[in-house]
Amino acid sequence: MISGIFITGASSGLGAALAVAYATPNSHLFLSGRDTLRLNTVVDSCRSKGAQASVRAVDVTDGPALAQWITDAEAIAPLALVIANAGISGGTGGGAKEPDNQTRKIFAVNLDGVVNTVLPAIAVMRPRHRGQIALISSVAGFRGQPSAPAYSASKAAVRVWGEGLRGSLAKEGIGVTVICPGFVETRMTAVNRFPMPFLMPADRAAGLMRRAIDANRARLTYPWPMAVMSWLLAALPPAWTDPLLTRLPGKD
Repeated sequence: MISGIFITGASSGLGAALAVAYATPNSHLFLSGRDTLRLNTVVDSCRSKGAQASVRAVDVTDGPALAQWITDAEAIAPLALVIANAGISGGTGGGAKEPDNQTRKIFAVNLDGVVNTVLPAIAVMRPRHRGQIALISSVAGFRGQPSAPAYSASKAAVRVWGEGLRGSLAKEGIGVTVICPGFVETRMTAVNRFPMPFLMPADRAAGLMRRAIDANRARLTYPWPMAVMSWLLAALPPAWTDPLLTRLPGKD
């Protein structure tokens, strides 16, 4: 039986790497993103591995359009897995304040976009009591970063919502995995002008993520040194951590 796998933000970075990682002869990949040319390149890579693949240029902030794409995909191949991956980054750029319009855009894509993906996914999975949902958060979601307040907060909301959904959906046969990556080699991190410890290639990161998702793990935070650092920053009193975090370079 062909398994449907739906991935947002699949035109580059982690989304593209995840699409290739899940490309098998018994899978039908449904990929969305805003760049059709890059999406088609990803599709070619997936089809070269024997997978079926369909694409649609959809902005995750367009809830009705995304819900329709999920409904259409479900009609072609029942969705065994939906990965809410689409996201954008941004920060203060070394200034004292994050622009208002940037703050709103980050929340619209990173939080509303995940909600727009996950709710229709639950709706199609619930009647058959089966399916897996993965939400992509970040290690930045464990502690607010002065250099990227909106990004940190949006990823924190995704993490906590996903953790809550896991418990509420388990009795319905729907699994939920929350992924909290550290620095991964993508177009998003390529613009960073500061050292990125434990930077990981996207294909390696996608392999770790696939194993966690397939095992229905509650949460994956990687690489482990970044996980330890994030948990420590979250656990320590702000009076101790604020002086350190405010000295970090600004994020564009």
